[in-house]
Amino acid sequence: MAGGKERVLRRRIGSVQNTKKITRAMELIAATRVVKAQQRAREAKPYAEQITAVIENLAAGGAEIDHPLLRRADKIERVGVVVISSDRGLAGPYNTSVIRAAERQVQNARAEGADYSLIVIGKKARDYFAFRNYTIDSYTDGISDNPTYENARQVAEIVASMFIDGRVDRVELVYTEFVSIGSQKVATRRFLPLESTETIAAEGGGDAAATGSFEFEPSPESVLSALLPRYVEARLFGALLESAASEHANRQRAMKAATDNAEELITKLSREMNRARQDSITTEIMEIVSGAEALGSDDKTKIQEPVAAGAEA
Repeated sequence: MAGGKERVLRRRIGSVQNTKKITRAMELIAATRVVKAQQRAREAKPYAEQITAVIENLAAGGAEIDHPLLRRADKIERVGVVVISSDRGLAGPYNTSVIRAAERQVQNARAEGADYSLIVIGKKARDYFAFRNYTIDSYTDGISDNPTYENARQVAEIVASMFIDGRVDRVELVYTEFVSIGSQKVATRRFLPLESTETIAAEGGGDAAATGSFEFEPSPESVLSALLPRYVEARLFGALLESAASEHANRQRAMKAATDNAEELITKLSREMNRARQDSITTEIMEIVSGAEALGSDDKTKIQEPVAAGAEA
């Protein structure tokens, strides 16, 4: 019985060791990818900051336009929710947190008496909302791990067209903001409509004198009108990059925790196997001793029987 238990424990230890190798490899891969994702996010920031500064300067300089992306609905009848999740699991609470935040936005829209439109990025969010019979108006996969600007442009065009056509009156962006390797938080930002030029001029910190030395063709308003769609794309691209970095950071932590748990389980099972082995050895020794004692008692009986027979004669 003890020997059988020892074999079972040995097989289980081998299985846990194989799992540990996999989780350790995934941890190392995620650690490499999170560094690259961080670098890409840092490299994309100057573009977003510069395009934002140009828009603020143009607005501060008096450029005013009536662009469809600035349209504000008198009544919010449908709210678009852009949710960025991952295509793969094993990333700790990364997907769960962002999906729950997006679901809260849908519930808030319903509480306001409005309908909703889901623009989903990533298989995990798609599977969650589809399983619960939510209507998904747009779905994109295969870009969450390593997004490109072209990916962001395509999704931004879908969202912008829905807003311009009046299919949604407001768009909320739900993603995971990358703070550091050890800290990521779910962020919900208003994506559309954009702030009006008056608000940008008053609160954006633009410098009207910065555009005074430039001559714009055909006009500052035309330049501002052309920049607004690029601004939408840049914002979405930044959110995709931060989400990718957050995904890899969460996966690294999750796989490290799994590796540590595997090590603890191997130690526990090894101790249990050693106890089972010791019990097996002790049982074998007891059986040998018992057998030897039985043989010794039989020899004594055989010796005493002839002596007793001679005495009777």
